[in-house]
Amino acid sequence: MFDPVHLRSFLAVAEHLSFTLAAERLGIAQPTVSQHVAKLEKAAGRGLLIRDTHGVRLTDNGDAMAGFARTILAAHDEALRYFRGSAMRGRLRFGTADDLAITGLPKILREFRRAYPQLNLELTVSQSDDLHRRLKAGQLDLVFIKWVAGAQEGTVVRHDVFSWVGVEQTSLERDQPVPLVVYPSPSLSRTLAIEALEASGRTWKVTCSTKQIAGVLAAVRAGLGVGVMPTTLVPEDLSIITRRFDLPPVGDVDFTLIRNPLANSAAVDALTDAIMGRTLSRT
Repeated sequence: MFDPVHLRSFLAVAEHLSFTLAAERLGIAQPTVSQHVAKLEKAAGRGLLIRDTHGVRLTDNGDAMAGFARTILAAHDEALRYFRGSAMRGRLRFGTADDLAITGLPKILREFRRAYPQLNLELTVSQSDDLHRRLKAGQLDLVFIKWVAGAQEGTVVRHDVFSWVGVEQTSLERDQPVPLVVYPSPSLSRTLAIEALEASGRTWKVTCSTKQIAGVLAAVRAGLGVGVMPTTLVPEDLSIITRRFDLPPVGDVDFTLIRNPLANSAAVDALTDAIMGRTLSRT
């Protein structure tokens, strides 16, 4: 009964309270937006908007239609994703570094599974070096890992810089070993942190070694030591302390997708496009 195209135009007007802004957002002409809204009002048999010299307002029926429109369009879009993606079948073995899982990646994977319901997505969460080794052994099809900046392997999703992090109350003495919260070896952040400290003449000691980002965050929050993280992944309750204690720069890092050339190329391409097409922010 209600055309999704008309519903989208109406929602754009309802959200911006402007036909001009709605047209700009949708990338269509303003008269077209007006036609869509008029047709929707005719289909509903109710007035949905009040237009006067002061602007645009929703009627009570318009408020109701906005809620229905969001529900209808959500179901419509999910149906499109299902049937457009249903032809892709098989298995996709995907691995991700555990700290990248605290970004928007889980949402991307959830939407990917909805879009390709016939594709069996198998997820492995581990450290970057382990995932890279398993990819080379043919045990994974695609990995999303932290990699040495400029390594020229794979597809770089985002460039970042490692930072030293700790709680606001962190206190470090120059003549005392820097207490480190790190991943077990081999670990890119661990290796770069220790190399940076030794190159600057600073001593260090490992106060906590853990395999998971949850453990790293818990130990740093407990004040057991300081950690090294990509800057964009530092939680709001932790502080970047690099300059405060004159700690040496650790280096750059690339969030990188690396594929197995023998894997299902269509499935790997689809997930690669899904990740590349979204902004990965800390959750």
